[in-house]
Amino acid sequence: MTSVSDPASAVIAVTGASGFVGRATVARLAAHGLRPRILLRRPDPDLEAMAAGVVRGDLTDSSALERLVAGADAVVHIGGLVSAVRASDFHRINCVVTERLAAAAAAAGVKRFLLVSSLAARQPELSPYAASKSAAEQALLRAAPWLCRAIVRPPGVYGPGDRATLPIFRQLAGGLVVMPGSAQARFSLIYVDDLARALASLVEHPDAAAWDGEPVPLDDGAEGGYAWSELAALAGRALGRRVRVLQLPPGLLAPLAWGSAGLSRLSGRPAMISPGKLRELAWPDWVAKAQPERLPPEGRPRVGFTEGFTLTLQWYEKQGWLPASRIRQEEAE
Repeated sequence: MTSVSDPASAVIAVTGASGFVGRATVARLAAHGLRPRILLRRPDPDLEAMAAGVVRGDLTDSSALERLVAGADAVVHIGGLVSAVRASDFHRINCVVTERLAAAAAAAGVKRFLLVSSLAARQPELSPYAASKSAAEQALLRAAPWLCRAIVRPPGVYGPGDRATLPIFRQLAGGLVVMPGSAQARFSLIYVDDLARALASLVEHPDAAAWDGEPVPLDDGAEGGYAWSELAALAGRALGRRVRVLQLPPGLLAPLAWGSAGLSRLSGRPAMISPGKLRELAWPDWVAKAQPERLPPEGRPRVGFTEGFTLTLQWYEKQGWLPASRIRQEEAE
């Protein structure tokens, strides 16, 4: 498998570097000897120490996007919105920005464009977020049909440093998980470092099968994904306690979702749970049906949920985001 010929001189333009996935990806690219050039709105000494260059600006700044891709060998586009006040914001940031960035990359002579999409793009009818991720994939093709493209669709991403999945870890650690949907619903997951490794491996290997432009679903290697009951059992074994699951009919939470959306419009802050997010959570099949053979061998998943849960829980506890679990308190005594 052919690799990047001279990693020390390759410039990799990265958006979303300050986010959860972006930070892990920048660290992985740097560890592989690649040179990430990152787009940042605000100073971030830890990130900047890993980067070969920094462009000040944000995703809506066309001039900053042009500076970011100038002279780059590849683009890794991670930046975007996962929550928003208005549905139009998802389209403006996730779709329109992708189209502008791809056009800027093509005009600058960039050879490859790696888009981090979402498994939600598989069901665009469920929510404005899902629709915007699907539209972003199409926008990439529309903006530069001759550009060499890879599109990855991660499922739920978790790991140290993630605040989005912290509430779920709190429930697991507390022994009771409350989720909308059917007990038969199944879903896939991926540990953040596995995702970052997959992205870095694709950057290093331009002849990997994933560069054909067809979306590549990712997961942690658990065939058939998980049911919440299975996830609770795995977490319970790691915690040394029983973890119960309460599945609620989505209709019971619909008034909460609509009320949260109304408050969001008044406050100008994203809703805690929107109607679209509720439909995503209640969807019965988020199994990735991953295609690891389309990734370079070193980019394939290594971390299963039991290990990933333990590593993440330990990180949360060390940072004080969660109290130390009983089993680890006993080990420390």
